Amino acid sequence: MRPKATLKMAARCMLAALCLSVPAADALAAGAPAAGAPATGAPATGNGLKALFPAADRIKGKVTSAVDGTAIPGVNVLVKGTQVGTTTDAEGGFSLDVDSKNAVLVFSYIGFNTTEVPVGGKSVVDVVLSENVATLQEAVVTALGIKRDTRSLGYNVGKIEGRDVANVANENVLTSLSGRVSGVSINQTSGVGSSISIVIRGAASLKNNQPLFVVDGVPLANSLANVSDTKGSGNKVDYGNAISDINPDDIESMSVLKGPSAAALYGSRAGNGVILITTKSGKKGKGLGVSFSTSNVFEKPYRFLDLHYKYANGERPFQMDESSAYWGGLPLDAGLKEVQWNSPIGADGKPVPTELKSHKDNMKNFLQTGITSTNNLTVSGSTDKATYRVSYNNMSNRGLIPNSDLYRNSLSSALTFDMAKNVKLSTNLNFVRSNSNSRPQTSERDGNPLQAVYYSPSYDVRDLKGVWKPGREEIEQLTVAPGETDNPYFLAKHLTNAYVRDRLYGNLKLDWTIAPGLTAFVRYAHDMYDEDRETKIPWSYKSMAKGGYYLENVGRNEGNADFLVTKTIKAGDFDISISGGGNIMRQKGNSSNLGGRDLSVPGLYNISNIPVANRVVGNGSYKKAIYSLYALGSFGFKNQLYLDLTARNDWSSTLPAANRSYFYPSASLSWLASTTFNMPSSISMLKFRGGWAQVGNDTDPYQLYPNLGTGNWGNLVTANLGGTLLNPTLLPEIATSTEGGVDLNMFNNRLRFDLTYYDRANTNQIFTVPMAPSTGWENKNINAGKLVSRGWEIGIGGTPVSNLNGWTLDVNANFSRNRVTVKELAPNFPYFEQWSENGAGAYTYVGEQIGNIYSRGFATVTDPNSPYYRWPIIAYDGEGGDMDWQSLGGRDNNVKVGNYNPDFMVGGQVNLSYKRFSLGLSLDWRQGGEFMSFTYRYGESDWKSQRQIDKLIPGSLYSPDQLVALLKSDPEKYIIPQNGNFPRVGGHTAATGGFGADGDGAFIPGVWEDEEGNYHEWLGGAGTKYMPITAMYPWSFNQQVTFDASFVKLREITFTYKIPTLFNSVRNASLSLYTRNIMLWNAAKIGIDPERAFWADPSKGGFRQGIERQNVMPWTIPFGFKLNFDF
Repeated sequence: MRPKATLKMAARCMLAALCLSVPAADALAAGAPAAGAPATGAPATGNGLKALFPAADRIKGKVTSAVDGTAIPGVNVLVKGTQVGTTTDAEGGFSLDVDSKNAVLVFSYIGFNTTEVPVGGKSVVDVVLSENVATLQEAVVTALGIKRDTRSLGYNVGKIEGRDVANVANENVLTSLSGRVSGVSINQTSGVGSSISIVIRGAASLKNNQPLFVVDGVPLANSLANVSDTKGSGNKVDYGNAISDINPDDIESMSVLKGPSAAALYGSRAGNGVILITTKSGKKGKGLGVSFSTSNVFEKPYRFLDLHYKYANGERPFQMDESSAYWGGLPLDAGLKEVQWNSPIGADGKPVPTELKSHKDNMKNFLQTGITSTNNLTVSGSTDKATYRVSYNNMSNRGLIPNSDLYRNSLSSALTFDMAKNVKLSTNLNFVRSNSNSRPQTSERDGNPLQAVYYSPSYDVRDLKGVWKPGREEIEQLTVAPGETDNPYFLAKHLTNAYVRDRLYGNLKLDWTIAPGLTAFVRYAHDMYDEDRETKIPWSYKSMAKGGYYLENVGRNEGNADFLVTKTIKAGDFDISISGGGNIMRQKGNSSNLGGRDLSVPGLYNISNIPVANRVVGNGSYKKAIYSLYALGSFGFKNQLYLDLTARNDWSSTLPAANRSYFYPSASLSWLASTTFNMPSSISMLKFRGGWAQVGNDTDPYQLYPNLGTGNWGNLVTANLGGTLLNPTLLPEIATSTEGGVDLNMFNNRLRFDLTYYDRANTNQIFTVPMAPSTGWENKNINAGKLVSRGWEIGIGGTPVSNLNGWTLDVNANFSRNRVTVKELAPNFPYFEQWSENGAGAYTYVGEQIGNIYSRGFATVTDPNSPYYRWPIIAYDGEGGDMDWQSLGGRDNNVKVGNYNPDFMVGGQVNLSYKRFSLGLSLDWRQGGEFMSFTYRYGESDWKSQRQIDKLIPGSLYSPDQLVALLKSDPEKYIIPQNGNFPRVGGHTAATGGFGADGDGAFIPGVWEDEEGNYHEWLGGAGTKYMPITAMYPWSFNQQVTFDASFVKLREITFTYKIPTLFNSVRNASLSLYTRNIMLWNAAKIGIDPERAFWADPSKGGFRQGIERQNVMPWTIPFGFKLNFDF
């Protein structure tokens, strides 16, 4: 039998035998006969044992923490020198029989110093355990919230402490993960409040690659349906991920479960990994406590686009044309005067020409200082039977763009109550309201106020603050070129996108210690949110002349009911834990929209103010359910060898009845070689680990059978089946993963090292493929494809100095490299399209890496014997017309220009403290990868980029013969387009044979081909035709705007001072100063942040990776402070 088949059979047996194993173990422990043993005819009283052994003394006690006095459940209590032992219950209590008054009890628990206590004839032994700083990092929260010692795990888990998240105030908790965990890539699409993409170990699926978030057992939605595209207006707005609702100050710790071995117990939704968030709770043994923190962050822009500001609007150097988006007109700052949009009116009633001046600070003058203020108040405490913690958090943000804002108010509570000695009730409830009066549009040209600022180099943006043309308020905006561009203040202040999102999530859990070593819990968790959006579009907006008004509602509701029964057994050298449980997940969502264009009365935003014929109404809803059963077994041998087995079966409502049940197991092994071979004390731990796992994945609801969608056509309501042929035989996706690694800890945590290699195969991918138009369908759903992901993760760090004369130094670094290759796709479909845009796109072909970026190809001389080999062929017929590089049509002629994945990622953190002072910094380095900038595509086609001017070959400096000789002297540099450079000769130079007195003549070097196939040089000699430089942009070829995505960022630097106690009622006070997210170096050097080459795309339900689209938000330097204190 194959090993995998054997493993699956063993896992199925675990599920079937679970209900037998628990009572059997109890019976044997109580002295009952095993199944099949002959009956004795007498009750098992244990009297025979008393006759053979002396009476034992019963010892009771309680174990608490020296840090906060709280009880510690799960502490191992062992009679020294024997195998007799037990564990503490939920209240820290234990009970144990010992046969000698000289016995010594050994207490051990993760993160605490092992303590030995002589019994000395006492019947009650209470113990206080002190923390062991060196081993605190060994404890980690794993699947289903189970706390494990990392030494026993056969897989890699990333861990982030709550203090690392809360040290620096971030409006989205995900930004705190950047650079801290190997293999985790995080990108934010824009500024405060925008969506964040998080990918763990590469994009291993052809669809969604976002992980599952679980907060205190509550799976939280991080929906990517967060971008609204108001119909016909170009107003695409990013409302941000819902996961940003979590209050960073409430977080105790975060665990990143990277691979299927770690995440298999969470089922189909964990195929892309899991991020577990554990929030803070009240502590026993403490009286009433109040904590308060306040922070303020100020953001100032410091890096802008590299534009030239040399010429005014116009397409020719002798023209002044404010209706033209080109910056190719008259020279600026040369003393020239022209009639401009705001020229004063003279006595004769005509506009008076004014001097043409450049205004390089328009963006700086338009933006305002961004301010984010956060206040957090926490009240916590306990009674003899209960603990409680209640927190309130308020965050307000004034954005960089005028009139943009973001607010969040959250109220959280965590309560526990001991209903009985062995029964505990706990609950966690959170309410969050996020809202904004206006979210700016920053990912398109239309509606984007930042794009509007860059329309003209010769106007002062502050002259447009009035917004409305005098006497035409609410009817006509004040703008440089009516109908061609919008006033940036008009867009910021009057094209508004408001929203309110109310979210309620939490859980209710009952823990029951049934008997020593036998526990159970039942839990119900719920997450729901309701979001209302309102978009107001004023009259005179360029893309919707009479404005519009739109309302939208999005809601989601998910409930999870689960249970888990756990039996722990100490049998000689073996520690065994067997658990079994199940989960019922029910999910539903709804959306509705109402609105339309052409307001009858300008400035009145009401549905009744929209003509009936223009009103658009729509709504939709969905339901989904997954039922699950699972089991897990952990087997330890002599505290040095650990085996974990898991099994889960899901039944999904989104798959056909015959295929909706899917089973997946996992196995992992951990071996502490340092213990086995009794290595010297300098080697604190040497561990080898490995694991194999499978995890399934379903699809979205309603992908099996046709369903009707409704719409409008004039005054008629229409119904349609959509363009996708659905598939009633879909199978679940399956991800199969293996990983192995080694962990080394030396010199009592002064040196740490870990290494992981993983290999993952995703099969049965669910995606759409195009169909022939003759079928009546656009595409169809299929199962196909195989993606293989392989990678390395390395971590190194240590605490070389620990409290040495007040000094402590802790250093960590991580390295990761991942490659995802497409091994198979559907028959007759050689590639998969992730996105396409203006002749470019991310297409994945069989045998290639996912993430390859392609652009339209151009014709070259292909004869290697020709003197013009590899020279570009000019599209010219020998008679006239525009000249351009000859384009090669068709997808097959596209050329690969890059890959959006980095070659590798490196993160690093340094924490240095001296007595009351501490300094922390975090770095993030991503090397390699490419991205396309459509900001530069449009900016260079409009002749705005300084980069363009710098790359021109100055033909006017040479005679025709000299120019020909120069170009031929180095064709690789001057003729052949490569590495994104398309050579052009001429430009805004004198005596180029071009147009007008100043001359802007230009040509592209190469050859043109006549009807007989002969090549003719086009190098500036006789017959070369010059064209205006603004007409010589290679619009069809995106190689020229493909840039290296490498960068190094200072994610954060924090200086903290712990303030001495000044008053008895105030304690634990500290003041932190910090900055964050500072670009230290980037390879592109164009003023575009490569990290923002992630476009949140509503049509795809996710992100377009590797493309930056008009996201021209300047780089900023934030500076903040945070004050904390308790009383």
